[in-house]
Order: sequence, then C-alpha cells, then structure tokens
Amino acid sequence: MFIDEAEIFVKAGSGGNGCVSFRREKHVPRGGPNGGDGGSGGSVYIVADEQIATLLDVTQRARYVAPDGRPGQGKLRHGKSGEDFLIRLPVGTIVRDRDRGNVLRDLSEAGMRLCVARGGRGGHGNKFFASSTDRTPRRAEEGQDGEERWLRLELKLIADVGLVGLPNAGKSTLLARMSRARPKVASYPFTTLQPQLGIVEGPDFTRFVLADIPGLIEGAHRGVGLGDEFLRHIERTRILLHVVDAAPLEGGPTPGEAYRVLRKEIAAYSAELAARAEIVVANKMDLTGATDGLKSLERAVHGEVCAVSAVVGTGLDDLTRRIFSTLTDLRRHTPSGKRP
Repeated sequence: MFIDEAEIFVKAGSGGNGCVSFRREKHVPRGGPNGGDGGSGGSVYIVADEQIATLLDVTQRARYVAPDGRPGQGKLRHGKSGEDFLIRLPVGTIVRDRDRGNVLRDLSEAGMRLCVARGGRGGHGNKFFASSTDRTPRRAEEGQDGEERWLRLELKLIADVGLVGLPNAGKSTLLARMSRARPKVASYPFTTLQPQLGIVEGPDFTRFVLADIPGLIEGAHRGVGLGDEFLRHIERTRILLHVVDAAPLEGGPTPGEAYRVLRKEIAAYSAELAARAEIVVANKMDLTGATDGLKSLERAVHGEVCAVSAVVGTGLDDLTRRIFSTLTDLRRHTPSGKRP
C-alpha cells in the first residue's frame, strides 16, 4: 500500500533527577555530599532511508516516545542517559510542525538526519552545588522535560522524469516497457491508483528514475479525480513526459485537445512545474487512426513529438536517447546536481 501523508506525535525523554546524598563511611569524618547527576533524556531523530518507499510504517504507530534519563544516585553515580529514538522515513519526505505549519526539513538525500524532539537535561546532584561557603548542600535539580510536538509528514517522490497524461494514455505500459517496474497493465480501460517508480538503464552505466502518477482529468487542480492528490510527486522531476493517446476511443478528446488539457491542469497547479522541460509522446502508434492523431498533436505542440508504441516497443529507443540527452543538458546547467 502506498501511503504519502501521515501525522505522528513525538516526545523526547525527560532528564533524570539529581540526587541528594552524603558520604557515610567508617573512619571518614565529614564525608561531604556525593549525590550524582541525573541522565539526559533520549532525543527523537528522523533519518532519511533509501530502503523505505512509503510512509506506511509510521502510520502503524501514532506516538513515538524516547526513554527518560535515570536519576542520579549516591557515591557520585550519575544516572544513565536515555537512548535516542530513530524514525526512518523515505527519501523525499517533507517534515512539518503540524501546529505551526513551518517546514523543519526536506529529506531530499539519503542519510539526512534531523532532531525533531530534544531530550531534557538531567538535573544536578548536590555534589554540584558544593562550594567553600556551602559544604553540605541539601538541594538537587529536577530533570528537564523532553520536547514534544506533532509532525505532519508529506512524501514527494524523487524522480528525474515524470509521466503525465489522461487516464488510459498508456503510461503504465510505457513505464513497464522502459524499466523493470511492474505496474498493473491490462487490455481494458483503467487508471493507475498510486504512483509508481521505475529505473531506466542507459549506456555507460547511466540511468534515470521514471515516475508514473494517476491520470489527470480536466479540473484535476481543483480536486477532481485522483491526479491533483499525486501531482506533488512530479514537483521534483527535471522533465515532464506528456503521454498522449494518438488513437483515442470515439467520443474522447483528440490528441491535440488532450495535450491542451494536460498543460492547463499542470499550469493551474504550479506555474513553476509548467515551466519545466517537457517531452511530448504520441503513444499507441500501432492502432488505426494514430497517424491522424499524431498530426493533430503536432499542430497543438508546435514542436517535435516522439511517436511510440509502448505495446509493440517501437520508438522507445529514440525516446530513451532523447530523455538522456535532455537530462545531460539540464545537469550541465546545474552542476551542483540540485533538483528543482
């Protein structure tokens, strides 16, 4: 199950109390204070783990509490600190403070680590307060409470290329053909219900990540259909791959109209996303009437269109080469490798 949103409560451990104690040993007069300090409470950390794909694991548990520090004891024995608690999340997760609404960290790289609740400091024992003017202090500190907060987690997939298109444009078939991903593919009309990722291998050990999201329909940016719920998963992509059915069923939009609907919905969702590099693909070129559909699409795009058949496999090599070439140009202009 693909889960891309979650809310969790995190609480760090409280510090242990300091100890009031005095040295009491035979033949040791005026032993003085020997109360130890309390241990610090454990902190709660979030770690970006590339082995995790969704937020499903964290939804199984709503509260994450780190252990408290142990209290200090006599004979200058300090309390043991509580162990830190690690929450592993997928790369691409945005961590927000639920109540304040501010972003705490965008976990865009594997291994990134964020402290979301710091453990309380342990209290000092009475030995700490001993001085030349107060040799027998009878006071100690209480441990501080650990921090706590509600977090809102939002996952945005990390991919180089995002597949967008109307339902039944053949995006899932294209993903399966170009990569080793195995999304649902069938001979009857249906739409993808959750995002899918695939890795496309190229020459000289090069590769790119391809993301497929549920099909968009007109009005998607206002919440119609499923597309708007998952559009955020292509916000990090460098290229938008517009997949258009070149031979639509009777009564459906023409390829040119389908492309205009896609552009309109993406622009309404995000002007920045609409300005992203794009490659337009006319799919299902093996069907009757696809040639006329290709001409309709070329008139709407006013540019080059890649004609492919994901089912037969024609045109996919040329499409893959064009994607690699475009990615190379984009990376050349962003040498730091920073994503959109």
